[in-house]
Amino acid sequence: MNKETMPLLYFRSTSIAAALSIFTTLAASSPKTIDLPADGAQLRPSSLPGYAKAQANCVICHSAEYMLYQPPNASRAYWEAMTKRMKTVFKAPVDDTDIPVIVDYLAATYGAQKP
Repeated sequence: MNKETMPLLYFRSTSIAAALSIFTTLAASSPKTIDLPADGAQLRPSSLPGYAKAQANCVICHSAEYMLYQPPNASRAYWEAMTKRMKTVFKAPVDDTDIPVIVDYLAATYGAQKP
């Protein structure tokens, strides 16, 4: 590198930094909106307490159709693993005390325990 190219490199790096700063500020300040498609399915109603908990916790992140894509003979252990996975991997805002009742609902309504 020689003395003639030093100012050019400095100018380029400061210009890039300034442009990134402006872009970041504009991107962070402008509101974002998205249009989601209508849900194709609703949770199956139930008198189990987990039904209300599933409405409050599960379908805020994904459609009720997700339950329909699970194995129809899924055990309670399967639904428990899936519910815990949603919390740990995807950071679902589910209280630990709600997990057993949600799992009861899912196993009884969508899994091997359904009538």
